[in-house]
Amino acid sequence: MRIDSVRRSTRWVAALGTLFLTTLSACGTASSGAAPGHHGPAAPTASGSAAAPDPARIPGVGSHLYARIPARSRQVVAVYGEGRDSAESEVVLYVRRAGGWHKEGGWAAHNGRRGWTLDHHEDDKRSPVGVFTLSAAGGTFADPGSKLPYDRNIYAYASPKEWPKAYQHDFGYVIAIDYNRVPGTPPRDGTRPSGAAKGGGIWLHLDHGSGTSACVSMPRSAMETLLRTLDPARHPVVVMGDRADLGA
Repeated sequence: MRIDSVRRSTRWVAALGTLFLTTLSACGTASSGAAPGHHGPAAPTASGSAAAPDPARIPGVGSHLYARIPARSRQVVAVYGEGRDSAESEVVLYVRRAGGWHKEGGWAAHNGRRGWTLDHHEDDKRSPVGVFTLSAAGGTFADPGSKLPYDRNIYAYASPKEWPKAYQHDFGYVIAIDYNRVPGTPPRDGTRPSGAAKGGGIWLHLDHGSGTSACVSMPRSAMETLLRTLDPARHPVVVMGDRADLGA
């Protein structure tokens, strides 16, 4: 009787051990705290190091927005907002070549001073989340070699004189984000197909060191790189938003 009791106890302890190990394994694969678009830890390679990012996808962009990138697009400007209510962001240029998407450059940037929104309206001081084509450029500065149609006009893109000095060259270079505008027209075209209440005039432009009304701003070197790189024949788009909404 005692031997049978010991055998039953041994089997019971072994079963508990198996359950305990299974539970630990499940917890170990949870993605709690992972970056948006990341599902659990990267699988180790044969050498034991982490696997390289999948070049078939743009890092941090989830299936919802990635599906809206046109299949023919070969250039993507990704704007990663630090938070839904933050004006801090990062701009990264990706180019699709054989084997997938490749990072071509990255720069610190700013977005709307109140952050981001899925439902942008005029003067809400938030940048719209989404995927938008990039089809025209311009500014007060001379064309630096833009592949996009470049509309230089020292009057149309001049900052209001009452703006602070740091803002006076914001529109030296601009690239129109095709949100509520007619694609292909100069950035200064004020046509709003969805109505004035939905806002417009949202551009990539030069940075003044803080948040914007709704645009995305970056250093001069970044704007020059984009102007010389973005090519209408490669159908460039911008994918923009706070990291949580980008990764959804």
